[in-house]
Parts: sequence; structure tokens; C-alpha cells
Amino acid sequence: MASTTGSVEHPSCALERVLRKLSSKRLDTGQSRTCQEPLYVLSLDRYMRDTNFAVYFQKSINATDSLYDATLTDGDCKVRVSVEPRLNNLIEKNIFRCGSTIKNVELYVEENTENGSTDILVTNLEVDQLSDQDAALRALSGVNVKTLPWWSGVEPSPLPLRSRRGTYLPLWNDNDFIGDMWRDRPSEDARERSRTSRAPVALREVRQRFLTDGSLIRGDIRVRILQKSRLMHYGKAEQNCLYPYRAEIQVADASASVTAVLWNSMCVEWYRRLHPGMVLHLSHFRVRESFSHRTGQNPERDIEISLNSSRPGAIISIVSTASPEWCLPGVPHHFCKGTDLQSSPHGRLCDVVGLIIFVGRPECIQNKDGKMDNFRWIQLEDGTSEQPIMVKLYSTSQPDVHSTIQPMAVFVCTRLQLVKGSTQFYYLTNTQYTQLYCTGTGRPLTIPYKGIRRFRQFLHWLDQIDESDVMNRSVVGGYFIYPPPPSTLRSFIEEWKEQAGLLSGQELKLLCEKLHYRESQRFCVQCTIGTVEYHHQDDTHLSFLSSSSLTAPTSPGDPLQTKRSTPRAQKRPNPITAGTPRKRRCLPSSDPEEVSESDLSLFDSALEFLIGDEKDLDAASNDEDSDNDSFFSADTSPVWSFSLSHAAMETIPRSFCFRRRHVQASATGLQPSSFHKLLPFEELESFSSAKFYHGHYTLQLRALSDKVVLNALFLPASVETNHWRPLPPTHTNSWESILSHGGFSPHVPNPSPGDLMATKSQLANQKFVCVLEACSLGRNRLELVLSRAFPLQS
Repeated sequence: MASTTGSVEHPSCALERVLRKLSSKRLDTGQSRTCQEPLYVLSLDRYMRDTNFAVYFQKSINATDSLYDATLTDGDCKVRVSVEPRLNNLIEKNIFRCGSTIKNVELYVEENTENGSTDILVTNLEVDQLSDQDAALRALSGVNVKTLPWWSGVEPSPLPLRSRRGTYLPLWNDNDFIGDMWRDRPSEDARERSRTSRAPVALREVRQRFLTDGSLIRGDIRVRILQKSRLMHYGKAEQNCLYPYRAEIQVADASASVTAVLWNSMCVEWYRRLHPGMVLHLSHFRVRESFSHRTGQNPERDIEISLNSSRPGAIISIVSTASPEWCLPGVPHHFCKGTDLQSSPHGRLCDVVGLIIFVGRPECIQNKDGKMDNFRWIQLEDGTSEQPIMVKLYSTSQPDVHSTIQPMAVFVCTRLQLVKGSTQFYYLTNTQYTQLYCTGTGRPLTIPYKGIRRFRQFLHWLDQIDESDVMNRSVVGGYFIYPPPPSTLRSFIEEWKEQAGLLSGQELKLLCEKLHYRESQRFCVQCTIGTVEYHHQDDTHLSFLSSSSLTAPTSPGDPLQTKRSTPRAQKRPNPITAGTPRKRRCLPSSDPEEVSESDLSLFDSALEFLIGDEKDLDAASNDEDSDNDSFFSADTSPVWSFSLSHAAMETIPRSFCFRRRHVQASATGLQPSSFHKLLPFEELESFSSAKFYHGHYTLQLRALSDKVVLNALFLPASVETNHWRPLPPTHTNSWESILSHGGFSPHVPNPSPGDLMATKSQLANQKFVCVLEACSLGRNRLELVLSRAFPLQS
């Protein structure tokens, strides 16, 4: 923060009153004061800590890699603050977020000895979750937050406050860029440097000279960009680097192709501006052995071109018109039709073009480095196959394009990899060099593939389709999983035998509490089914049918709040991933509290039900305790109930609204980091649910191991669900078959909700292996969807 000189003078400004009192005290000792009036969060920005973490946060015990800065306002002025790392968990769960109302904010003021400024740190706060979710939007509805005065009278630096980093990171991944410093046009300095040039040399000569004696031919190269990688953030907490980024571009001339690497600030200046198909004039570059050879990935020696900002400072010029005499190669392509994918082998690299008919909600998953990656499912049609093309799309470092993906848009995606497993389901997903082109972004679309035959065939098909039919079938958001789990327990455990074993209810609860915002994971629990409700969704109200013979247990009044009777989940080791031996529930067992000392996988545990002795099953069914555990009663011992007991607005698929497509894309997306992008909390509900969505079932599950109660949603697939078809095999549409197949039989009429509720007695005295899809929706909301329930005995 800047000095307090020239601070705001406003009699009703709560921030000014608190900060003025703090600034009048001795700053060298550090002082804190609590602002009890409500404050509103205008922005949250993430960055990576550096080696000065212990200096900036001397009292912090949370050595996290991510730090956060925030902009707060009381409606009269605003202030830029750092956030104590102890509060990171609230941000990662999207509780403390842009647009939230906070109270009792403890502000700690200290003097920055390096630049003589005043640093303000938020050491504690309370997020107001009792008031309306849109309280900040309403309170600031008549305020232009961009023109609000800064408390200090001086606009703070746009750089991170407590780390020597040159840029902020996106809130929810490390592969995108954020901020105005990422240029999409050249700076004046770049224009000046691009005026100098030397005699051109061929890439083949550069390679031969370096691999022969390690020397470099002086000269410039003229190349075409063939491929462009996603942005790679390699920053580490123990290293100080202003711009820890690298990005690769595959370039070629008439003689050879090599990898050119943009380093550090060159990424900030050039990454957004470079695209496949462009012709470049490169000068003052460095040559070194390729990364793949240095790391042993490729035994053959090769070179790479390093483009650095200094020592030497590389010069990049974009050539608007390439001379035919240069004989530069064209951009390679390998477009596949939908019919081609069915017979293609696993791992094949290809490009696709199609019309989007489904855009899934963004979700997060932890990668191998423990960081969060975003992905969403996309469904395409290209007129060659009845089966849509499935794409699991991760970040391609094109946030402007990803944020506007919508149905009815032409979708071109390059360098995708085909993923095929043991089932009939397959999909395409990213590689390092995947690039996305999509109509509807509001920017000129420059695709270097428009003249190829496959593209012309697709455009011809596109000209003949019935737009109204596609519009009626287009879907946005909602719960969605792919590939669907198999319909038999044996097949399921064969696919998941390398995964974690069955969980107790309490273990599931602890793991769900650790989920970050929009993080999704699959868990398996042995349960009985208690109450079953059907919630019907129409235009005006939500009604439900409830089963009457299976009564619900006594549970906390608020299903969204978890009742804690154990130490905080963050301090308990992960029961799934911990390397030390642990107790794991052994199945089958007539006593739900009986445990095994050995580590059992889901395969080992459930296989006992498939090949176990029939006498054990008979004994279990005759066991009085086991019988009682199959039903819920009002006088059971204390239980814990968590997760949503109804479908959240993010769970329900929505019909595509072309007129408000940009608002719908934003409402379906992730929580924004700045106030000007914020929408009302329930904006998503202003869009109609998909035409095939008539309602959902809510099942109360009871974990046999420890009586923890789970509220699970069940959304059965049917032939009506355009983007989510049921499994092909025919079945009887009994409760057992519907739950094990995840939906209705595609070859017989669907039973009505009333008919299913009338046969709920089929679930009595049944034990199931329940496959649950968990997703943290933020704001203390946990979505648990039952994707499969495999009966263990009749």
C-alpha cells in the first residue's frame, strides 16, 4: 500500500475510521484493529509465494504455496490488502470469495521497510453466510466500484503485495493467464527492436553446426508456427523469479523443424500474440540441446531455440506476408470424423471439427503435482455418426475462448488424443499442443484449416441441418459423468481395483470436507437405503413424493451443515492416500463396526460378495443386528447427515438460451475473481431446465460401518436425455436394475415416478455398494450423486 498521506476523509467511511486510528500509532511494532461493519470483497487475486514468505508472514504456520491479495470496500472507499494464509481454506472452498460480505475483519498494519509504504494484512474475518448471497451486489448497486477512491489516496501497485512476482495467477488453475500485462499487441519497445535484422540462415544449418561443435551460426531464421503449447507455470516457492513461465512453439522452414521456447517475460509479451500458421522472423536467439534429450525422453540429440528477454534479448517479428520463395511448410492437420474414432486405436492423435450440442459445467481435479486442473465435457456432432464426439477439455491457455464456449458454435480442436478403455466408451482429451478455435467469441476467427477437404465437408453438412432441432437438443451445465460406470459389480471392481477401497461414512465425510471448490471425486460406500423422495421440477414450483414405510432418522435440522463430533478434518491424515497401514472396513460383515487390520481394495472387499460362501450370506440375512441395520428408525443412535438434500441449481441441466448465451456461459462458469464479472447468485436459475429434465430422486443412504447418513441425489438416465444416454442392455426397470444401470432400460417405456415409489419395498433388507460422485459446489454446499448402487444380496 502507498503511504497514508492524502487519505480519504468521509464521516461514514468505516474503513477510513479504522485505518486512520491504526496509522496514527507506531507502525514499527505492528498494530491490529477489528472493523465490525460489513465489508464487501471486490476482487481476489492469487499468486505464488517466494523465499521471503517467512519475512512477510512471520506469525503464519501455514506454509502454503498460494497467497492472496484482496480489494475490500465499505461502499465509500476501498483498500488493497493481503490475506493471512490461515484463511486460504475459505477461499479454496469458495466461501470467502469475490462478492461475499465479511464482518469483524481484523486488520493488521505494518510498515514495509523496503519501499516505505504501509502494508495491511487481514488476519481474521467472518464470512456472513446468514444474509442474502447477493447482499454485496445490492449494497453496491448504485456505486461505481471502479471510481471508488482508495483509502490511501493513491492507487496501489498492480503487482502482488507480498511476493516478488510479476503477475497474478488465475484463481482456479495455473495454466491460464490473467491481467492486462499479458499483451495481445506489441509494445513500443518490441516495435523498435524488430527493425534490426541479419542475413537469414536455414534451420538445418543451425542444427548441424550446433550438434557438430556446439557453435552458433550468426543470422536470423524465417519460420512458420506449426504448433503452440499451453502455458506452463514452473514457479516454485523456494525460487525468486518474476515471470516463471515457459511455452513451446513448433516452428519450421523449408529445411527442418525445431522447438522454440518462450521464457519468462517473453511469455507475457508474446504468448497471446502467437498462433499456429503465423510466419515469424527470429533474431538473437540461443541454441541448446533439446529438453527431451536432456531429460532422457528422446535418445536422439536435437536442438531447441531459446527466446529470452536478455543475454541475449531475442527479437521476434511477425511477418504479415511470406514470400513464396521461402517455401515454408503449411500447418499439419489430421482431422478425424466421428466414424473414424470408433475404429481408431487408443492414443491416436487427431483434430476434430463439430457443432457443439452440450457444454458441461467446469469442474476441478487434482493433478499429479497436487495442483488443481479445470476441465469440462463437450459433445459435438459432425454429421457422420449417430454417436456424438466426446471431448474432455482441459485448459489450453485460451481463457477468452473457454469462457465463451456455448452450444450451436462451431468447435475446432487440434492435437487431441483418443482415450479408449476396456468398455465401448471413448473420448478425446488434451495434449500439450491442443489449440481451440470456436465461433461466438466476438473476435475474428482465424483458422488455418478452412481450405481442407474435411472442413469443407463439415460446412456443407452444417448448411443442411435443422437449426431449430439442434437448438431444442442443446444442453448447458448440470451433473454429468463420462464414461458411465459399468452395470455389474464385477465389471466395476475390475475397472477400479487399483483405486481406494470402500470407505466408512465418517471417512467419506472427512474427504468431502477437504474438497476444493468444484473439485470432483468418486467414492464407494456400503450402505442401506432409507427414505426415497421424488422431486418434480416444473416452471412454478418444486414438489415431491416421499416414501412412507422407510422413515428418516433423527438428523440435524439444517442438511447443509455438518455436525462435528471429531477433530477438524484438516488435521486428520487422509485415510485413502496415507502410506502407513490403516484400518479398512472388511466386507462382508454382520457387525457394521467390525474392521480388518489389512489394507483391502474395493476389488478384494467386494469380491467376497461375488464368490463368498452362501452359508455366510444366509447367516448374515438371519442375523438380528444385520436385519435391524437394513432399516431406518426414529430411535436410532446419533447419526451425522451431510451433503445437499435437494438438487442444487448447478446440478440441473439447462436448455440453451441463444438470446442470453453470454450470460448463461458466465453463470455456468467458475466463480470470478473480480466484481465487474459477478452475477447474482441465482442467475443460473433464470434459465429453464432442460426439456428432458422432469425431476430427480433423493435417497437417504446409511453407511453400515458407522451409521453416518448421506443425502444422495439420483438422476436416472433415459432415452430422453439427449446428452446422457442409458446403457444399451435391456433390464426390467426394477429398483435394483435401475440403480445398477444408472438409469432406465432404453428398450421399454420408463416407469412413472409414482410407479417406482409404489415399489420402494424392493429396497428393504438390501445392502448395496454405492458409487457416489462428490463435487464441492462452494458456499458450504456438497453435491453427492448416486451413479450406481450394486445390490449385494437378495
